[in-house]
Amino acid sequence: QVQLVESGGGLVQAGASLRLSCAASGRTFSNYAMGWFRQAPGKEREFVAAISWSGTRTYYADSVKGRFTISRDNAKNTVYLQMNSLKPEDTAVYYCAAGRVSYPNNYGLASKYDYWGQGTQGTVSS
Repeated sequence: QVQLVESGGGLVQAGASLRLSCAASGRTFSNYAMGWFRQAPGKEREFVAAISWSGTRTYYADSVKGRFTISRDNAKNTVYLQMNSLKPEDTAVYYCAAGRVSYPNNYGLASKYDYWGQGTQGTVSS
C-alpha cells in the first residue's frame, strides 16, 4: 500500500502560481511513477503531468505544457507540481497518483495508477 497526501492548493488570481506537493508513505516511493490528474466540476478527471520513478522522464497534457512542471524528490518521498501562469480553466481538484507505469503511452491513463490521494482544491479567479 502507498498512502498519498496532497497539499498546497488554494485560491489565487489568474496569472499567479501555486505549488502542489504530494507526500507518500508506505511502500518504496522510488519504485513508482507518479502522476497528477485534475477534475473540474461537471467534468471527467483528466491527466495533467507525470514523472517516471527515476525522475528522468516527464509528460504533460498539452493544456499545461510550458506552464506546469512536475518534479520529485525520492529522498523526501514527495512529488511536486509547480503551476505558473494559472488560468481560470485550471480550477479543479488536483489528485496525485502512484503506479508501476513504464510505457510512455500509459503515463496519461488514470487506470494505470494504483494509489490515489484525496485531492486538493486549486481555484483560479479571473
